[in-house]
Amino acid sequence: MATVILVRHGRTTANASGTLAGRLPGVRLDEVGTGQAQRTGERLAVVPLAAIVSSPLERCRQTARALVAAREAAPKVVTEKGISECDYGEWQGRPLRELAKEPLWKVVQAQPSAVAFPGGETMATMQARAVAAVRRHDAAIEAEHGASAVWVAVSHGDIIKSILADALGMHLDLFQRINVDPASVSIIRYTGTRPYVLATNTHAGDLSWLVPPPPKKSRSRRSTAAADDAPVGGGAGPSVRS
Repeated sequence: MATVILVRHGRTTANASGTLAGRLPGVRLDEVGTGQAQRTGERLAVVPLAAIVSSPLERCRQTARALVAAREAAPKVVTEKGISECDYGEWQGRPLRELAKEPLWKVVQAQPSAVAFPGGETMATMQARAVAAVRRHDAAIEAEHGASAVWVAVSHGDIIKSILADALGMHLDLFQRINVDPASVSIIRYTGTRPYVLATNTHAGDLSWLVPPPPKKSRSRRSTAAADDAPVGGGAGPSVRS
């Protein structure tokens, strides 16, 4: 299937103050976050994008606009509720240092699959709807643009961590081992065999290897299936582009 670039929004005023923003309105990128989003946009500018899908929350839409601004031509940004921030319920808007004293905090750290935020959603529900949304968009984009299509999903830290955990075959209880920084880039390629995690939490580096290769003559079903298999020994990696 296609390749999705997962971009976390840039740093926000809430991130800087140590507040759990959740779905509260009015949370925007701060000066640092604006610069982060711009640099990520410049980094991605070399890659043709079939689609840009964003969480509906303002900080993600700001980041998505920065990705568009860095390109000569860009698809229209589409919002997707499925990759919106976790509904932290009564926790949102509270300082992290205060939340760390709550008994539920230890469960969030050690057993996320058992967490139900008071007045909000469970972390298992969060992962299920985020993964379903990404896989649905990925399949639709491949159907329209082909298996070499690349697209971007702009979302939130816990959402991206949960999507990466699913792609890695990790239980949700292990997803706190994954780190996703503001404006970082993680990459997953979905295939008929399995998802392949190509990068996690990257901040810099050339991404021209994601540019789709020129179309080739149709391949046999066997060679197409083999292309989705894991290369024994590690393979040769992406083609070097000058």
